Amino acid sequence: MSELQQTPAVRRIGLVEDHESVAIGLAAMLGPEPDLDLVATADTVSGLLAADAALDLVVLDLRLPDGSTPEDNVTALRERGIEVLVFTGADNAFLVRSAAKAGVLGVLRKSESVATVVEAVRRAASGEQVVTTDWAAAIDGDPQLSDVGLSPRQEEVLMLYASGEKASRVARLTGLSEQTVNDYLGRIRQKYADAGRPAPTKTDLYKRAVEDGWLPVPERQQRT
Repeated sequence: MSELQQTPAVRRIGLVEDHESVAIGLAAMLGPEPDLDLVATADTVSGLLAADAALDLVVLDLRLPDGSTPEDNVTALRERGIEVLVFTGADNAFLVRSAAKAGVLGVLRKSESVATVVEAVRRAASGEQVVTTDWAAAIDGDPQLSDVGLSPRQEEVLMLYASGEKASRVARLTGLSEQTVNDYLGRIRQKYADAGRPAPTKTDLYKRAVEDGWLPVPERQQRT
């Protein structure tokens, strides 16, 4: 007599995503899978946790309408014993790194094939790491300002200037001369260029400061 096939355990999945089309798409992907049950969906982590559903895994978008950070969201979920798989456009390296460092099981692009998404959810729901190029880059390629080699004073100048202050205003706030501020900015740009992360414009400096966590990620505007 042949051995009876063991019925796979059903994994309960939650989704935190504020785009209805993505939620519908994931539901359609997981619907045919008998071992994966999408039981709860919300547009914020706090909303999902308020539903108090028993979950094995949460599939998490990085940009949410409440302005919450990926690190705080991952921490809140893991404190409840829920593992996390990031599902993102992966368009912001700082957000991906923040989530990866908080202990997610993987980082998955929304552009992946249905088969890839389903398999990644299945593995993560079973507690396995889902190693992708984005996840590995987030773990191994974490540029910090110390790696760029800025002094504390240069970091201060960068944060003020990149946040929108003019050089003259930065000089007044730091007690430096305007010429010294401009010299610092020139050295900062050179150090970023030497690190392979050029920042020739003020907008570029702002992007570098956000990537490295010295300035907050801007909140996405609410859709009307």
